[in-house]
Amino acid sequence: MSHSLYSLLQRLETARIPFTLARYRPDSILVAITIVGERVEIDVFEDGHMEVSRFKGHEDVEGGAALVAEIISANTEPAA
Repeated sequence: MSHSLYSLLQRLETARIPFTLARYRPDSILVAITIVGERVEIDVFEDGHMEVSRFKGHEDVEGGAALVAEIISANTEPAA
C-alpha cells in the first residue's frame, strides 16, 4: 500500500499540475499547488490523513513595487 503523500504526488504529476513541497510543521509535509484563480495547501500527515486549505480570488493586478514594500513591512517579524 502506498502512502497518501506518494499517491497525491503521482496524481498531480499525471494531471501535470506543478507543486512544491515544504515542511513548516514537525508532523506534516505541505504540498502547495497554484492554479488559475486559486492556491491550495495540502498538509499530509504521517498517518496519511490530509488537511486542505483553499484560497480563491481574482487575478487582477493590485499594485507594483510600493505594494510589495507595504506587504513586506506589514509582515516583518521583529528582530530578536
